[in-house]
Amino acid sequence: MYVSIFLPWLLTIPFLVHSSHQQPKGLLINCGSDVKQTVPETGLTYIPDDGFTFSGNKTSLDAKDLFPILSTLRYFPDKVARKYCYTFQAIKGSKYLVRTIYYYGGFDGGKEPPVFDQIVGGTKWSVVNTTEDYANGLSSYYEIILVAHVKTLSVCIARNNQTVSSPFISAIEVISLDDSMYNSTDFGAYALVTVARSSFGNEDTISFPEDPYYRLWQPFKDDSTDVVSSQSSITTSEFWNKPPAEAFATAITMSTTKKLDVQWPPGLLPSTRYHVSLYFRDDRNSKTNTWRVFSIMVNGKTFYSNLNVTTDGVTVYAPNWPLSGQTLISLIPDTKSSIAPLINAGEIYQLMPLGGRTLPQDVMAMEELARGFDNPPLDWSGDPCLPRENSWTGVSCSQEKMPRIISLQLTNLGLTGILAPTVSNLTALHHLWLGDNQISGSIPEMSSVDQLETLFLQHNKLDGPVPQELQGRKGLHIL
Repeated sequence: MYVSIFLPWLLTIPFLVHSSHQQPKGLLINCGSDVKQTVPETGLTYIPDDGFTFSGNKTSLDAKDLFPILSTLRYFPDKVARKYCYTFQAIKGSKYLVRTIYYYGGFDGGKEPPVFDQIVGGTKWSVVNTTEDYANGLSSYYEIILVAHVKTLSVCIARNNQTVSSPFISAIEVISLDDSMYNSTDFGAYALVTVARSSFGNEDTISFPEDPYYRLWQPFKDDSTDVVSSQSSITTSEFWNKPPAEAFATAITMSTTKKLDVQWPPGLLPSTRYHVSLYFRDDRNSKTNTWRVFSIMVNGKTFYSNLNVTTDGVTVYAPNWPLSGQTLISLIPDTKSSIAPLINAGEIYQLMPLGGRTLPQDVMAMEELARGFDNPPLDWSGDPCLPRENSWTGVSCSQEKMPRIISLQLTNLGLTGILAPTVSNLTALHHLWLGDNQISGSIPEMSSVDQLETLFLQHNKLDGPVPQELQGRKGLHIL
Protein backbone atom coordinates (compact mmCIF):
# COMPACT_ATOMS: atom_id res chain seq x y z
CA MET A 1 0.00 0.00 0.00
CA TYR A 2 1.32 3.39 -1.02
CA VAL A 3 1.44 5.90 1.83
CA SER A 4 2.65 9.44 2.50
CA ILE A 5 2.58 10.49 -1.12
CA PHE A 6 1.83 14.11 -0.31
CA LEU A 7 4.46 16.52 0.91
CA PRO A 8 4.19 18.04 4.38
CA TRP A 9 5.43 21.49 3.36
CA LEU A 10 4.71 24.02 0.65
CA LEU A 11 6.61 26.04 -1.86
CA THR A 12 6.08 29.80 -1.55
CA ILE A 13 5.48 31.82 -4.67
CA PRO A 14 8.24 34.35 -5.39
CA PHE A 15 7.73 37.90 -6.64
CA LEU A 16 9.66 37.90 -9.90
CA VAL A 17 10.90 41.05 -11.56
CA HIS A 18 11.41 41.12 -15.32
CA SER A 19 9.68 42.67 -18.28
CA SER A 20 8.34 40.60 -21.14
CA HIS A 21 5.57 40.85 -23.69
CA GLN A 22 5.82 37.13 -24.35
CA GLN A 23 3.63 34.48 -22.76
CA PRO A 24 4.54 30.88 -21.92
CA LYS A 25 2.72 28.30 -24.02
CA GLY A 26 -0.39 27.48 -22.03
CA LEU A 27 -3.01 29.09 -19.81
CA LEU A 28 -2.57 31.58 -16.97
CA ILE A 29 -5.86 31.78 -15.04
CA ASN A 30 -6.67 34.46 -12.46
CA CYS A 31 -9.41 32.85 -10.39
CA GLY A 32 -12.27 35.13 -9.34
CA SER A 33 -11.28 37.96 -11.67
CA ASP A 34 -13.66 39.58 -14.17
CA VAL A 35 -11.00 41.04 -16.45
CA LYS A 36 -7.62 40.23 -17.93
CA GLN A 37 -4.75 41.37 -15.75
CA THR A 38 -1.14 41.98 -16.76
CA VAL A 39 1.21 41.66 -13.82
CA PRO A 40 3.59 44.67 -13.94
CA GLU A 41 6.45 42.81 -12.26
CA THR A 42 6.43 39.98 -14.81
CA GLY A 43 4.67 41.29 -17.91
CA LEU A 44 2.52 38.13 -17.95
CA THR A 45 -1.20 38.38 -18.66
CA TYR A 46 -3.74 36.29 -16.75
CA ILE A 47 -7.28 35.71 -17.97
CA PRO A 48 -10.49 35.30 -15.89
CA ASP A 49 -11.61 31.80 -14.92
CA ASP A 50 -15.09 32.14 -16.43
CA GLY A 51 -15.85 29.20 -18.71
CA PHE A 52 -13.33 26.90 -17.03
CA THR A 53 -15.54 26.22 -14.01
CA PHE A 54 -19.26 26.50 -13.36
CA SER A 55 -19.34 26.45 -9.57
CA GLY A 56 -18.21 28.68 -6.76
CA ASN A 57 -18.34 32.41 -6.08
CA LYS A 58 -15.96 35.24 -6.88
CA THR A 59 -14.56 37.69 -4.37
CA SER A 60 -11.76 40.24 -4.08
CA LEU A 61 -9.44 41.06 -1.20
CA ASP A 62 -9.19 44.50 0.37
CA ALA A 63 -5.47 44.40 1.16
CA LYS A 64 -3.42 47.15 -0.47
CA ASP A 65 -0.32 46.57 -2.63
CA LEU A 66 -1.29 42.93 -3.16
CA PHE A 67 0.22 41.05 -6.09
CA PRO A 68 -2.51 41.33 -8.81
CA ILE A 69 -3.24 37.62 -9.22
CA LEU A 70 -3.63 37.30 -5.44
CA SER A 71 -6.17 40.11 -5.17
CA THR A 72 -9.10 37.92 -6.29
CA LEU A 73 -10.11 34.33 -5.65
CA ARG A 74 -12.92 31.88 -6.19
CA TYR A 75 -14.38 30.08 -3.20
CA PHE A 76 -16.77 27.14 -2.97
CA PRO A 77 -19.33 27.36 -0.17
CA ASP A 78 -21.55 24.47 -1.34
CA LYS A 79 -21.13 21.66 1.22
CA VAL A 80 -22.98 19.01 -0.78
CA ALA A 81 -20.78 18.95 -3.90
CA ARG A 82 -18.09 16.26 -3.74
CA LYS A 83 -15.56 18.35 -5.68
CA TYR A 84 -15.26 21.65 -7.54
CA CYS A 85 -13.44 21.39 -10.86
CA TYR A 86 -11.76 23.45 -13.53
CA THR A 87 -11.60 21.82 -16.96
CA PHE A 88 -9.07 22.80 -19.65
CA GLN A 89 -8.74 21.71 -23.26
CA ALA A 90 -5.60 19.63 -23.79
CA ILE A 91 -3.81 17.69 -26.52
CA LYS A 92 -4.06 14.00 -25.82
CA GLY A 93 -0.60 12.58 -25.11
CA SER A 94 0.97 15.98 -24.43
CA LYS A 95 2.84 16.90 -21.27
CA TYR A 96 1.88 19.75 -18.93
CA LEU A 97 3.11 21.50 -15.83
CA VAL A 98 0.15 22.48 -13.61
CA ARG A 99 0.65 25.04 -10.85
CA THR A 100 -2.08 25.96 -8.35
CA ILE A 101 -1.68 29.15 -6.29
CA TYR A 102 -3.39 30.00 -3.01
CA TYR A 103 -3.62 33.16 -0.93
CA TYR A 104 -6.31 33.21 1.75
CA GLY A 105 -6.38 36.89 2.68
CA GLY A 106 -9.13 36.33 5.27
CA PHE A 107 -11.76 36.53 2.52
CA ASP A 108 -14.39 34.85 4.72
CA GLY A 109 -13.67 36.89 7.85
CA GLY A 110 -11.68 34.06 9.43
CA LYS A 111 -8.17 34.07 10.82
CA GLU A 112 -6.86 30.81 9.35
CA PRO A 113 -7.25 29.37 5.84
CA PRO A 114 -9.25 26.18 5.36
CA VAL A 115 -7.53 22.85 4.76
CA PHE A 116 -8.79 20.80 1.80
CA ASP A 117 -7.77 18.40 -0.97
CA GLN A 118 -6.75 19.04 -4.54
CA ILE A 119 -7.35 16.53 -7.33
CA VAL A 120 -6.03 16.19 -10.85
CA GLY A 121 -8.04 13.97 -13.19
CA GLY A 122 -9.04 10.93 -11.17
CA THR A 123 -6.13 11.18 -8.70
CA LYS A 124 -5.96 12.87 -5.32
CA TRP A 125 -2.94 15.10 -5.69
CA SER A 126 -2.35 16.61 -2.24
CA VAL A 127 -3.78 18.25 0.85
CA VAL A 128 -3.77 22.05 0.59
CA ASN A 129 -2.71 23.52 3.92
CA THR A 130 -1.48 27.12 3.59
CA THR A 131 -1.78 28.01 7.28
CA GLU A 132 1.93 28.47 8.00
CA ASP A 133 2.64 30.44 4.85
CA TYR A 134 -0.35 32.71 5.39
CA ALA A 135 0.74 33.40 8.98
CA ASN A 136 4.08 34.54 7.53
CA GLY A 137 2.43 36.81 4.96
CA LEU A 138 3.12 34.47 2.05
CA SER A 139 1.11 32.86 -0.71
CA SER A 140 1.63 29.19 -1.56
CA TYR A 141 1.85 27.11 -4.70
CA TYR A 142 1.86 23.45 -5.69
CA GLU A 143 3.15 21.92 -8.92
CA ILE A 144 2.65 18.70 -10.81
CA ILE A 145 3.89 17.41 -14.20
CA LEU A 146 1.61 15.00 -16.03
CA VAL A 147 0.47 13.80 -19.44
CA ALA A 148 -3.07 14.37 -20.71
CA HIS A 149 -4.58 10.94 -21.43
CA VAL A 150 -7.73 12.45 -22.94
CA LYS A 151 -8.50 15.78 -24.63
CA THR A 152 -9.08 17.63 -21.36
CA LEU A 153 -7.30 18.24 -18.05
CA SER A 154 -9.30 18.71 -14.87
CA VAL A 155 -7.99 20.37 -11.71
CA CYS A 156 -10.34 20.10 -8.74
CA ILE A 157 -10.47 20.98 -5.07
CA ALA A 158 -12.60 19.14 -2.53
CA ARG A 159 -13.52 19.18 1.13
CA ASN A 160 -12.00 16.66 3.50
CA ASN A 161 -12.55 15.87 7.18
CA GLN A 162 -10.30 18.81 8.13
CA THR A 163 -12.25 21.39 6.13
CA VAL A 164 -14.15 23.83 8.35
CA SER A 165 -14.82 26.69 5.89
CA SER A 166 -15.05 27.25 2.14
CA PRO A 167 -12.18 25.92 -0.03
CA PHE A 168 -10.73 28.54 -2.38
CA ILE A 169 -8.17 29.07 -5.14
CA SER A 170 -6.34 32.18 -6.36
CA ALA A 171 -4.76 31.14 -9.69
CA ILE A 172 -4.04 28.16 -11.92
CA GLU A 173 -1.27 27.89 -14.50
CA VAL A 174 -1.26 25.13 -17.13
CA ILE A 175 1.98 25.19 -19.12
CA SER A 176 2.74 22.98 -22.13
CA LEU A 177 6.09 21.15 -21.90
CA ASP A 178 8.25 19.70 -24.65
CA ASP A 179 7.57 16.00 -25.21
CA SER A 180 11.22 15.13 -24.52
CA MET A 181 11.22 16.60 -21.02
CA TYR A 182 11.23 14.18 -18.05
CA ASN A 183 10.55 11.36 -20.51
CA SER A 184 12.33 8.79 -18.33
CA THR A 185 9.10 8.75 -16.29
CA ASP A 186 6.27 6.36 -17.13
CA PHE A 187 3.53 8.99 -17.35
CA GLY A 188 0.98 6.29 -18.06
CA ALA A 189 1.33 5.20 -14.44
CA TYR A 190 2.79 8.24 -12.63
CA ALA A 191 2.81 12.00 -12.36
CA LEU A 192 5.70 14.07 -10.96
CA VAL A 193 4.95 16.26 -7.93
CA THR A 194 7.46 19.06 -7.44
CA VAL A 195 9.51 18.80 -4.25
CA ALA A 196 12.32 21.24 -5.03
CA ARG A 197 13.83 23.04 -8.02
CA SER A 198 16.85 25.13 -7.12
CA SER A 199 19.60 27.23 -8.62
CA PHE A 200 22.62 26.93 -6.33
CA GLY A 201 24.44 30.14 -5.43
CA ASN A 202 21.92 32.37 -7.19
CA GLU A 203 20.48 35.48 -5.53
CA ASP A 204 17.14 35.51 -7.35
CA THR A 205 14.49 33.13 -8.64
CA ILE A 206 14.87 32.12 -12.29
CA SER A 207 11.63 31.93 -14.24
CA PHE A 208 9.98 33.04 -17.47
CA PRO A 209 11.25 34.19 -19.95
CA GLU A 210 14.66 32.81 -18.91
CA ASP A 211 12.88 29.47 -18.54
CA PRO A 212 10.36 29.35 -21.43
CA TYR A 213 8.45 26.61 -19.59
CA TYR A 214 7.76 28.93 -16.63
CA ARG A 215 9.43 26.67 -14.09
CA LEU A 216 10.48 28.45 -10.90
CA TRP A 217 14.12 27.86 -9.90
CA GLN A 218 14.44 29.01 -6.31
CA PRO A 219 17.81 30.32 -5.04
CA PHE A 220 19.71 27.99 -2.68
CA LYS A 221 22.83 28.78 -0.65
CA ASP A 222 24.79 26.99 2.03
CA ASP A 223 26.81 29.07 4.49
CA SER A 224 29.57 26.45 4.55
CA THR A 225 30.21 26.71 0.79
CA ASP A 226 31.59 29.29 -1.64
CA VAL A 227 29.68 30.74 -4.60
CA VAL A 228 31.35 30.87 -8.02
CA SER A 229 30.15 32.37 -11.30
CA SER A 230 30.63 30.96 -14.76
CA GLN A 231 33.18 32.63 -17.05
CA SER A 232 31.24 31.99 -20.26
CA SER A 233 27.72 31.56 -21.64
CA ILE A 234 26.09 28.23 -22.48
CA THR A 235 23.29 26.89 -24.68
CA THR A 236 21.05 24.35 -22.96
CA SER A 237 18.43 23.51 -25.62
CA GLU A 238 19.90 20.02 -26.04
CA PHE A 239 20.21 19.32 -22.30
CA TRP A 240 18.08 16.66 -20.63
CA ASN A 241 14.95 18.39 -19.22
CA LYS A 242 15.97 21.68 -20.91
CA PRO A 243 17.14 23.69 -17.87
CA PRO A 244 17.55 27.44 -18.46
CA ALA A 245 21.07 28.69 -19.21
CA GLU A 246 20.82 30.98 -16.17
CA ALA A 247 20.77 27.90 -13.93
CA PHE A 248 24.42 27.34 -14.90
CA ALA A 249 25.50 30.91 -14.21
CA THR A 250 26.37 30.24 -10.56
CA ALA A 251 27.38 27.24 -8.47
CA ILE A 252 28.40 26.37 -4.94
CA THR A 253 31.76 24.75 -4.25
CA MET A 254 34.49 24.44 -1.62
CA SER A 255 37.65 26.51 -1.35
CA THR A 256 39.71 23.32 -1.16
CA THR A 257 39.50 19.94 -2.89
CA LYS A 258 37.73 18.27 0.00
CA LYS A 259 34.27 16.67 -0.19
CA LEU A 260 31.29 18.98 -0.77
CA ASP A 261 28.21 18.07 1.33
CA VAL A 262 24.90 19.74 0.51
CA GLN A 263 21.78 19.17 2.60
CA TRP A 264 19.15 19.69 -0.08
CA PRO A 265 16.23 19.99 -0.13
CA PRO A 266 16.07 21.35 3.43
CA GLY A 267 12.82 19.59 4.46
CA LEU A 268 12.14 15.98 5.42
CA LEU A 269 10.88 13.74 2.62
CA PRO A 270 8.31 10.93 2.85
CA SER A 271 9.82 7.51 2.26
CA THR A 272 9.06 6.78 -1.39
CA ARG A 273 10.50 7.11 -4.92
CA TYR A 274 11.69 10.30 -6.61
CA HIS A 275 12.95 11.65 -9.91
CA VAL A 276 16.27 13.42 -9.18
CA SER A 277 18.09 15.59 -11.75
CA LEU A 278 21.37 17.36 -10.91
CA TYR A 279 23.12 19.90 -13.15
CA PHE A 280 26.85 20.67 -13.27
CA ARG A 281 29.16 22.93 -15.25
CA ASP A 282 32.80 23.91 -14.79
CA ASP A 283 32.94 27.63 -14.00
CA ARG A 284 36.48 28.09 -15.34
CA ASN A 285 37.75 29.14 -18.75
CA SER A 286 37.28 26.43 -21.38
CA LYS A 287 41.03 26.39 -22.09
CA THR A 288 41.83 25.15 -18.59
CA ASN A 289 43.85 21.93 -18.84
CA THR A 290 42.99 20.42 -15.43
CA TRP A 291 40.00 18.17 -14.97
CA ARG A 292 37.17 18.57 -12.49
CA VAL A 293 36.26 14.96 -11.68
CA PHE A 294 34.18 13.75 -8.74
CA SER A 295 31.66 11.12 -7.69
CA ILE A 296 28.14 11.80 -6.44
CA MET A 297 26.65 10.13 -3.38
CA VAL A 298 23.05 10.60 -2.20
CA ASN A 299 22.46 9.57 1.40
CA GLY A 300 25.56 7.41 1.26
CA LYS A 301 24.62 5.56 -1.95
CA THR A 302 26.50 5.99 -5.21
CA PHE A 303 24.49 8.17 -7.58
CA TYR A 304 27.20 8.57 -10.24
CA SER A 305 30.92 7.73 -10.27
CA ASN A 306 33.81 9.73 -11.73
CA LEU A 307 31.80 12.49 -13.35
CA ASN A 308 33.99 14.69 -15.55
CA VAL A 309 32.47 18.18 -15.46
CA THR A 310 33.51 20.54 -18.27
CA THR A 311 32.42 23.99 -19.44
CA ASP A 312 29.93 22.24 -21.75
CA GLY A 313 27.86 21.25 -18.72
CA VAL A 314 26.21 17.94 -17.90
CA THR A 315 22.97 16.54 -16.45
CA VAL A 316 22.95 13.49 -14.18
CA TYR A 317 19.58 12.01 -13.26
CA ALA A 318 17.82 9.04 -11.70
CA PRO A 319 14.17 8.50 -12.63
CA ASN A 320 13.24 6.26 -9.68
CA TRP A 321 15.49 6.95 -6.68
CA PRO A 322 14.51 6.08 -3.08
CA LEU A 323 14.63 8.94 -0.57
CA SER A 324 13.47 9.22 3.02
CA GLY A 325 13.81 11.94 5.65
CA GLN A 326 16.78 14.30 5.28
CA THR A 327 18.64 14.27 1.96
CA LEU A 328 22.43 14.68 1.84
CA ILE A 329 24.18 15.09 -1.50
CA SER A 330 27.94 14.44 -1.28
CA LEU A 331 30.35 15.33 -4.08
CA ILE A 332 33.65 13.48 -3.56
CA PRO A 333 36.65 14.63 -5.65
CA ASP A 334 38.75 12.11 -7.53
CA THR A 335 42.14 11.49 -5.92
CA LYS A 336 43.87 12.90 -9.03
CA SER A 337 41.62 15.97 -9.27
CA SER A 338 43.12 19.26 -8.10
CA ILE A 339 39.82 21.17 -8.36
CA ALA A 340 36.98 21.10 -5.85
CA PRO A 341 33.55 19.69 -6.84
CA LEU A 342 30.68 22.06 -7.57
CA ILE A 343 26.94 21.92 -8.29
CA ASN A 344 24.82 24.41 -10.24
CA ALA A 345 21.21 23.30 -9.98
CA GLY A 346 18.87 20.45 -9.10
CA GLU A 347 15.31 19.18 -9.38
CA ILE A 348 13.51 16.63 -7.22
CA TYR A 349 10.02 15.32 -8.00
CA GLN A 350 8.01 12.76 -6.11
CA LEU A 351 6.64 9.89 -8.20
CA MET A 352 2.89 9.92 -7.61
CA PRO A 353 0.96 6.83 -8.79
CA LEU A 354 -2.07 7.77 -10.86
CA GLY A 355 -5.43 6.67 -9.53
CA GLY A 356 -6.85 5.56 -12.86
CA ARG A 357 -9.67 7.13 -14.84
CA THR A 358 -13.24 6.37 -15.83
CA LEU A 359 -13.72 4.59 -19.17
CA PRO A 360 -13.60 7.40 -21.79
CA GLN A 361 -16.82 6.18 -23.45
CA ASP A 362 -18.66 6.67 -20.17
CA VAL A 363 -17.01 10.04 -19.53
CA MET A 364 -18.12 11.40 -22.90
CA ALA A 365 -21.65 10.07 -22.37
CA MET A 366 -21.85 11.71 -18.94
CA GLU A 367 -20.53 15.02 -20.25
CA GLU A 368 -23.28 15.03 -22.89
CA LEU A 369 -25.81 14.10 -20.23
CA ALA A 370 -24.64 17.08 -18.15
CA ARG A 371 -24.94 19.41 -21.13
CA GLY A 372 -28.50 18.19 -21.72
CA PHE A 373 -29.55 19.32 -18.24
CA ASP A 374 -30.02 23.04 -17.61
CA ASN A 375 -28.83 22.69 -14.01
CA PRO A 376 -26.66 19.58 -13.51
CA PRO A 377 -25.23 19.03 -10.01
CA LEU A 378 -22.36 21.42 -9.25
CA ASP A 379 -19.80 18.61 -9.01
CA TRP A 380 -20.56 17.21 -12.47
CA SER A 381 -17.13 18.02 -13.91
CA GLY A 382 -13.77 16.27 -13.77
CA ASP A 383 -13.71 12.48 -13.62
CA PRO A 384 -17.19 11.04 -12.93
CA CYS A 385 -16.00 8.07 -10.82
CA LEU A 386 -12.59 8.97 -9.37
CA PRO A 387 -11.35 9.52 -6.77
CA ARG A 388 -14.10 7.28 -5.48
CA GLU A 389 -14.94 9.47 -2.47
CA ASN A 390 -15.28 12.40 -4.90
CA SER A 391 -17.43 10.81 -7.61
CA TRP A 392 -20.22 12.87 -9.15
CA THR A 393 -23.42 13.31 -7.18
CA GLY A 394 -25.78 10.41 -7.89
CA VAL A 395 -23.17 8.39 -9.80
CA SER A 396 -22.14 4.86 -8.75
CA CYS A 397 -19.30 3.05 -10.49
CA SER A 398 -17.77 -0.39 -10.81
CA GLN A 399 -14.59 -1.31 -8.94
CA GLU A 400 -12.39 -1.82 -12.00
CA LYS A 401 -9.10 0.03 -12.61
CA MET A 402 -10.94 1.87 -15.38
CA PRO A 403 -14.38 2.03 -13.76
CA ARG A 404 -17.73 1.94 -15.57
CA ILE A 405 -20.85 3.82 -14.52
CA ILE A 406 -23.39 1.30 -13.22
CA SER A 407 -26.03 3.48 -11.56
CA LEU A 408 -27.48 7.00 -11.79
CA GLN A 409 -29.61 7.98 -8.79
CA LEU A 410 -30.83 11.50 -9.62
CA THR A 411 -34.26 11.42 -8.02
CA ASN A 412 -35.68 14.76 -6.81
CA LEU A 413 -32.68 16.94 -7.68
CA GLY A 414 -34.76 19.62 -9.42
CA LEU A 415 -33.23 18.81 -12.81
CA THR A 416 -34.56 20.55 -15.92
CA GLY A 417 -33.63 20.09 -19.58
CA ILE A 418 -33.56 16.90 -21.62
CA LEU A 419 -32.31 13.35 -21.23
CA ALA A 420 -29.46 13.29 -23.78
CA PRO A 421 -29.48 10.39 -26.29
CA THR A 422 -25.89 9.53 -25.27
CA VAL A 423 -27.31 7.85 -22.17
CA SER A 424 -27.48 4.82 -24.51
CA ASN A 425 -23.64 4.76 -24.47
CA LEU A 426 -23.62 3.91 -20.76
CA THR A 427 -23.66 0.24 -21.64
CA ALA A 428 -22.76 -0.96 -18.11
CA LEU A 429 -25.71 0.90 -16.54
CA HIS A 430 -27.95 -1.19 -14.26
CA HIS A 431 -30.12 1.51 -12.68
CA LEU A 432 -31.39 4.84 -14.03
CA TRP A 433 -33.50 6.79 -11.55
CA LEU A 434 -34.65 10.23 -12.71
CA GLY A 435 -37.99 10.53 -10.94
CA ASP A 436 -39.43 13.71 -9.41
CA ASN A 437 -37.58 16.22 -11.62
CA GLN A 438 -38.67 18.54 -14.44
CA ILE A 439 -36.97 16.74 -17.34
CA SER A 440 -38.71 17.24 -20.69
CA GLY A 441 -38.49 15.81 -24.20
CA SER A 442 -38.67 12.20 -25.28
CA ILE A 443 -37.22 9.07 -23.76
CA PRO A 444 -34.11 8.08 -25.77
CA GLU A 445 -33.63 4.71 -27.40
CA MET A 446 -31.58 2.53 -25.03
CA SER A 447 -31.32 -0.87 -26.71
CA SER A 448 -27.54 -0.95 -26.13
CA VAL A 449 -28.01 -0.59 -22.35
CA ASP A 450 -28.73 -4.30 -22.13
CA GLN A 451 -27.90 -4.66 -18.40
CA LEU A 452 -30.53 -2.13 -17.29
CA GLU A 453 -32.62 -3.47 -14.39
CA THR A 454 -34.62 -0.43 -13.23
CA LEU A 455 -35.77 2.68 -15.11
CA PHE A 456 -37.62 5.21 -12.95
CA LEU A 457 -38.85 8.27 -14.87
CA GLN A 458 -42.02 9.17 -12.98
CA HIS A 459 -43.10 12.76 -12.21
CA ASN A 460 -41.24 14.55 -15.02
CA LYS A 461 -42.38 16.41 -18.17
CA LEU A 462 -41.37 13.69 -20.60
CA ASP A 463 -43.56 13.11 -23.66
CA GLY A 464 -43.98 10.28 -26.12
CA PRO A 465 -43.95 6.55 -25.43
CA VAL A 466 -41.42 4.42 -23.65
CA PRO A 467 -39.28 2.93 -26.49
CA GLN A 468 -40.62 -0.41 -27.63
CA GLU A 469 -37.40 -2.32 -26.96
CA LEU A 470 -37.61 -1.29 -23.30
CA GLN A 471 -41.26 -2.21 -22.82
CA GLY A 472 -40.78 -5.82 -23.71
CA ARG A 473 -37.43 -6.41 -22.04
CA LYS A 474 -37.44 -9.29 -19.58
CA GLY A 475 -36.32 -8.41 -16.05
CA LEU A 476 -36.53 -4.62 -16.53
CA HIS A 477 -38.65 -2.73 -14.02
CA ILE A 478 -40.02 0.52 -15.49
CA LEU A 479 -41.82 3.15 -13.43
